[in-house]
Amino acid sequence: MSDSIVVGVTGTPAARRAVDWAVARAASRGQDVVLLTVVGGAIGAVGEAEVLATAVAAAESVVAAEADRVRAEGVTVTARASHGNPTTELIDAAKDAALLVIASEPREHGRRNGPHGPHVVAGARCTVVVVPDVDIEGRHGIVVGIDGSDVSKKAIEFAAAEADRLGEPLIAVSAWSPVVVPGDLTMYPDMYVADLESATKGLVEGMTEGIRATYPDLEIVTRVEDGDPASVINDIAATARLAVVGTHGRTGFTRFLLGSTSEQVLQHLVTVTAVVR
Repeated sequence: MSDSIVVGVTGTPAARRAVDWAVARAASRGQDVVLLTVVGGAIGAVGEAEVLATAVAAAESVVAAEADRVRAEGVTVTARASHGNPTTELIDAAKDAALLVIASEPREHGRRNGPHGPHVVAGARCTVVVVPDVDIEGRHGIVVGIDGSDVSKKAIEFAAAEADRLGEPLIAVSAWSPVVVPGDLTMYPDMYVADLESATKGLVEGMTEGIRATYPDLEIVTRVEDGDPASVINDIAATARLAVVGTHGRTGFTRFLLGSTSEQVLQHLVTVTAVVR
């Protein structure tokens, strides 16, 4: 595995923010950056070759301008334009990378994000950082959603390293909710609710214990809330500098499917969000 950060470049405002985020991280960690723009949509129609060549040339101009911007920050950068399926091109380019950084796509047909982003995040072999067109200047805190799984252990380790690097507090978040019962049951036994909350608090304390030992000077805040995990994470992350969630690694077709929590967090993106596997 290399220590490169691969960044998808599209020329949108969010993509420029994605480049800026990657450059800032690369500069602080001595990493190099690979900028990639992909022209998609070709189907082999008559006369398409000339259109495609023009599109690729325009894309090369965009990515070259971004590369010049990156070099001005003293970061080593390579840049290229290609054509094909944007999802597979980005995934393949980042197969050995430390990180893949992409922009949150503009709304499309009523959706919050276009079709490529979730598939890129789900199919990538490395951690993917999704950057929205949102100004995070002045925000504080690194929020991480944890649920006791192996992948959430990786998520909190990634989040803690980022919090330590940036000098930000780590906010470890977990959500609990009672079993959904069909019908009109609106009251749950007090003991049942109390035990759910207590078990979740114990889970969070257990997962942060090792982080406290590794980063003794890191400020760690724990939040245990009643509710849907994705909603709880996004509510708390709305004022944060970074949110981190995990997604389970898969193979085959299911590799392109996200877990429900990470998918919902990305569909309602409120800050820069890393998806760790």
